Amino acid sequence: MKTLRVRAGLEREELGRRIGYSASTIASFEQGRRIPSPRTIDKADEALGAEGLLTVWTEQVERAQYPVFFQGMAKLEKEAIELLAYDTLMVKGLLQSEEYMRAVLAMRRPPLDQETIEQRVTARLARQDIFDRQPAPLLSFVMDESVLRRPLGGRDVLRGQLEHLLLVGQKRNVEIQVMPLDCEESAGVDGPFTVVTREDGKKFAYTEAQGASTLQTDAQQTALAAARYGIIRSQALTPRESLEFIERLLGEL
Repeated sequence: MKTLRVRAGLEREELGRRIGYSASTIASFEQGRRIPSPRTIDKADEALGAEGLLTVWTEQVERAQYPVFFQGMAKLEKEAIELLAYDTLMVKGLLQSEEYMRAVLAMRRPPLDQETIEQRVTARLARQDIFDRQPAPLLSFVMDESVLRRPLGGRDVLRGQLEHLLLVGQKRNVEIQVMPLDCEESAGVDGPFTVVTREDGKKFAYTEAQGASTLQTDAQQTALAAARYGIIRSQALTPRESLEFIERLLGEL
């Protein structure tokens, strides 16, 4: 981007005006401190007369907005016809409200700088396009009751998050279920995980902890993960009961 800008004889301020950003943001793009969105890349390509020299990098740049350990999973989300997720510590990234995202990212240790937080919020919001994609993938989420009671970021943030879950839970391709704390049996005692199925039928099982991840591709292991998720889903409240439960929690705040 910088090479093309200099070739065109433009200052950062002028390029910023043409594509809707400040000069400092253009500098962040050029220095790799901030990842431009696909739309920004398209606008910059046009503004600089690049004739596709920038847009050819869109996929690689888009992948770079995610932490290295998550890049494979981010790609799978785009290809998923089915996604099953069980969570025990916090609301799944795909289900997070923007305020909840910022609160969670601000809690990371060692701390993330503000620019990295903004970059990851933008990337996480972009992933939520999966809810409106056509053809619509089948999306199922089960989370422990403790996730919904933990006021990460404060009561106002939690209130907004619960409201967000109620909205997303009304989508026809989405099922949200709660695993009650008083449930005496749970097949999810080994912790959170996600199972993704691609259009070709291949399944992947993803787990993440402490900045590291595992993407399981072995057919036997992924089939077992999907079966385990089925048991977890059967032990949780039904989707209707779960939305009613979330409404009650919201009323208590």
